[in-house]
Amino acid sequence: MVLFLFGLMGLLLLNAKRLSDYVKENIGVTLILNDNARDVDVIRLQKKLDATDYIKSTRFVDKATAAKELKKELGEDFVDFLGYNPLLSSIDVKVYASYANPDSLALLEKKFLEYPEVKEVHYQRNLVRQLNRNVNKLSVILAVLSLLMLVIFVALINNAIRLSIYSRRFLINTMQLIGATRGFIRRPFMSKGVLHGIYGAIIASIMLLGLIFSYQKELKAVIDFQNMETMGILLGLVFVLGILISGVSTFFAVNKFLRLKFDELFY
Repeated sequence: MVLFLFGLMGLLLLNAKRLSDYVKENIGVTLILNDNARDVDVIRLQKKLDATDYIKSTRFVDKATAAKELKKELGEDFVDFLGYNPLLSSIDVKVYASYANPDSLALLEKKFLEYPEVKEVHYQRNLVRQLNRNVNKLSVILAVLSLLMLVIFVALINNAIRLSIYSRRFLINTMQLIGATRGFIRRPFMSKGVLHGIYGAIIASIMLLGLIFSYQKELKAVIDFQNMETMGILLGLVFVLGILISGVSTFFAVNKFLRLKFDELFY
């Protein structure tokens, strides 16, 4: 479970850039269209926008659809209450992550307003500023959190191994009394510790892959399933850590009891 949780943190850290891009590219920019804009001009405008290198996607929303969506949000039919539909048709725009910052969006807003079909441009400026400030800190936060969790994971595994070897402290002392060398005594414990690390890494990898592929559809926007190199690095880290932590913890735990005298084993 410890290695599985570390794998999850590693997965987030390795995909931090993709995760931040996903968040940025879901910032909505709405182009409110003039009421007298002709359908043919709107279609032409949408095609122009789709052809640019800074727009990821566009979606045309006519007056009727806008009214239906707002009615669903409000929970009441405002059109019946007012007697008419006050909403205008619009084009919802999503820009690429590299343009989803205050300066670039301000320039794009001016560019959008140059089109005669566009009346207004709406987007949440404060949200964009806050999002960019926080997203830039995301990698650092994840790295610090991963380091903190690694320390906790090492402590948990180390304590479990120490308790396991503590229960065999008298066996270690008996082997010393009959003349066994430290290396000979340490060897079976080290082998078992490394083997447990491998087993733990295998179980953690199976759980991690099972979780990832079970939710592949939901996670495809933030995890690059085509990049097998990243997945290989992650699973490799899980195995290396599993073996390294178990091996090193076993080594120091056994050494501790090798240094103790018989009467000290009772404390």
